[in-house]
Amino acid sequence: MTQGEQRHGLPSADGGDWQRDVLRELGDAVGDDRSKTGAGDDGRGTAPVRPGEPALRLAHPAPPRPAVTVAGEGTGSGGPQAPGLVSPGPVSPSAPGAPGGPASTVPAPGARAVGEPGPERPVTPAAPVPVRGPRLPPAPESSPTLDPRLLLALGRPLHGDPVTRRTGRALRRLASSVAQEVTEQTRIAREVQQPVTTGRVVAVTSIRGGVGKSTVSALLGHALNHYRHDPVLTLEADAALGTLPVRMGAKAVRWTCADLASILHPSMHLTDVTGYLVPVSSGGWLLPASRGQVGPPLDMTSYRKVTLALRRYFAVTVVDCETLPGEVARTAMDTAHARVVVSPATAEGVNATRQVLDWLARLPHSALATTVVALVSDTPDALLDDRTAAGHLGEVGVTVVTVPYDRHLAGGGPIRTDLVAHATQQAVLRLAAEVMGRAVRVR
Repeated sequence: MTQGEQRHGLPSADGGDWQRDVLRELGDAVGDDRSKTGAGDDGRGTAPVRPGEPALRLAHPAPPRPAVTVAGEGTGSGGPQAPGLVSPGPVSPSAPGAPGGPASTVPAPGARAVGEPGPERPVTPAAPVPVRGPRLPPAPESSPTLDPRLLLALGRPLHGDPVTRRTGRALRRLASSVAQEVTEQTRIAREVQQPVTTGRVVAVTSIRGGVGKSTVSALLGHALNHYRHDPVLTLEADAALGTLPVRMGAKAVRWTCADLASILHPSMHLTDVTGYLVPVSSGGWLLPASRGQVGPPLDMTSYRKVTLALRRYFAVTVVDCETLPGEVARTAMDTAHARVVVSPATAEGVNATRQVLDWLARLPHSALATTVVALVSDTPDALLDDRTAAGHLGEVGVTVVTVPYDRHLAGGGPIRTDLVAHATQQAVLRLAAEVMGRAVRVR
């Protein structure tokens, strides 16, 4: 028999009601604690249990629950509090069960019986520490590509072909068969639309500024956007106040090539990338090199990072490079899949372009095989014969495409493809076909 059974003469648990024996033993144990501390069973000030008097109601034992200790609530008014119990606060001396008050064997509403485990309190998990990613630079302010007063000064753009030339071409088409022309156009369009397995990069450069490099880049971008059904990007890598955004028809620019170099990461999708680009009216996108202000030039590391990252999203990238022998231009010409060297239709321009071609021939890989020369005429009264100039440049084994004078392009400002001269459209389409044919063959 236990000490409680010997003290009160209670029947043993082997022959009596085991539930009543357990409750009596609990009552005796709590009574001994009260006699030592002078407090209630759980620090609430209840009266000591009298011998032979049940302190608890008989109930079906609940399944055991793990006790939860609440920080800061482990002590009551009379001493240490049992784990899992929360002190409800001071008790009035006149309340039943308080020291000096009437004893009660029935727990108050909401009170817990002696020995009954307290309700589990949900343990609030600690707030997760936020994982901070790379700190993105603040979004730059949008800048207009041209001053509004200059837009008014441009006036109405001219058509590349005068009215008499357009009328004569229309009459010739009525009098002759157009089957041969349609066949040639179909062949060229098929070359431009060649599928690619990975993104192709076409670099456009020249030996000096002002020869039509950005104009040729914009025309190539418009032609590829028109004929191809996959994404095409026109990228400006000339931070020296380049005119590519103006020629592409962009009214304002915000993010530049250098800005995007610190933002791009492999987890970005095409929709994420295009949010930093300028949409072009012909269907592609534009990434400028500056916001129309003099700033630091584009470095080679940023250029390589941007071009390598964007090749995943765009089938063709037309890069308007700086003039040779700049560092970025040399890197772009060396790493591109196809190259376009823009040469002015002048004697000194053709001579300097020939020197560039000789330099390309000395590169470790065969760069001349993927190079096309665009011979651009910027005046209607050219003194240099186009055939003689093309023959001199073609001696090293490159293809030369002559881009004739176009008064719509000579006027500057945004390029409208519907106003470009017919001969210029044909030359640009042939240039795009030659470039794509070489870019696809390169692995």
